[in-house]
Amino acid sequence: MNIMKYILDLGPSVMLPVVIFILAVCLKEKPGKALRSGIMIGIGFIGISLVVGLMLDNLGPAAKAMAERFGVHLSAVDVGWPGAAPMAWASSVGGFAIPIAIGVNVLMLVLGLTRVVNVDIWNVWHMAFTGAMVQIATGSFVWGAIGIAVHAAFVYKLGDWLEPVTKKYFELEGLAVPHGSAAYLAPFAIPFEWLFNRIPGVRKINLNAEKIESRLGVIGEPMIIGAILGMAIGFLAGYDAKVALQLGMKMAAVMVLMPKMVKCIMEGLLPVAAAARKILEKKFKGKEFLIGLDPALLLGDPQVVSASLIFVPLTLVVAMIVPGNQVLPFGDLATIGFFVAMATGIHGGNLFRTIISGSFIMGITLWISTQMIGLHTQLAEQANALPKGVTEVSSLDQGGSPITYMLTQLFTGKFGTGVLVVGGLYIVCVIFTFIYYKQQVKKDSLKVIDGERQIS
Repeated sequence: MNIMKYILDLGPSVMLPVVIFILAVCLKEKPGKALRSGIMIGIGFIGISLVVGLMLDNLGPAAKAMAERFGVHLSAVDVGWPGAAPMAWASSVGGFAIPIAIGVNVLMLVLGLTRVVNVDIWNVWHMAFTGAMVQIATGSFVWGAIGIAVHAAFVYKLGDWLEPVTKKYFELEGLAVPHGSAAYLAPFAIPFEWLFNRIPGVRKINLNAEKIESRLGVIGEPMIIGAILGMAIGFLAGYDAKVALQLGMKMAAVMVLMPKMVKCIMEGLLPVAAAARKILEKKFKGKEFLIGLDPALLLGDPQVVSASLIFVPLTLVVAMIVPGNQVLPFGDLATIGFFVAMATGIHGGNLFRTIISGSFIMGITLWISTQMIGLHTQLAEQANALPKGVTEVSSLDQGGSPITYMLTQLFTGKFGTGVLVVGGLYIVCVIFTFIYYKQQVKKDSLKVIDGERQIS
């Protein structure tokens, strides 16, 4: 346990490069190239951490000021993923999350139940969080471990089903994102996409950064949009012109720097991913595999960053109108892009569609996180992580997870109206996701056949 804690305390910027280096050497890469890939990935994650820190340090206070200015008085504080992750790892079941998640992954690969080879060990914290909440709800370590296993199995399948999005829209060939809010919230967006495509007039509306740039020229460039959105948030927070302008410049920097940091990760990762796929596909007779990685890769897309900035004030508005909501969005606001990243890809970068489906996603997330306040607060108390002066906490990332919520209710036998409605809705959305995946695979197969016919 002490060894595991030491490794986890290294953080993703050290732990993931070590994992990638070891993996690359096992894949017969030269040590020099393996070392370069690992360090480049570490540089990318450090860069992303700095950019996210820039957002958190500046958007966090702005969001709080907005909430106070517009009279948003909510009892529970959103501690965000930076607060929730240490709580998960500190739990008694959390220390077993990594071996359980790896064991589930290996078993599913052997049985042919997934193509995802997960190397992103750090983000197993999402599964650890589910296990910790289930353990608190049931009082059983065994049920907590089962919760980790179920969460792991489900998100690996989501990695499979969402591959058409990561491949076609985000252009991440051979990669999957089977983690966190980006993965488990994606199913909510697919029924919206189906609906949008069937509404006359609405289906023709397409708003994205490229179109804005083409119509507005330099004003439509991502960095200019970031500056405008940043200043708008500053003025909504009641800042004076000087501070609002400074916030605008910092958000412009985020729009430019985030994609560059993601490119560093991709530069280090792609050679290793290609080598892994080559060996695995050869060993398993041509079967394709996907390398599972951090959803931070999705933040390199300008539409995702634009959506992230739009949803800072929008999430506060949603928090005010969701019936019964008691959670004040705060800790996760700076990384709100993770919540709508996959939805942005599903909608092909159409910000109009992302704003609509994303508002629904954030509403569901806030409602679930409210239901989880009691368990989340207990977890914080057990980890001695309850902020001073705060009596109730929750989080949007994982605290608002439908997977965690449904498992805690299922394993404790609680089947109230809320869990039946939300659970039923989520199951329908997951079925939509599976059908969507099958349709995309069929379309790709038909394209291949048509291409072969043209060649012949």
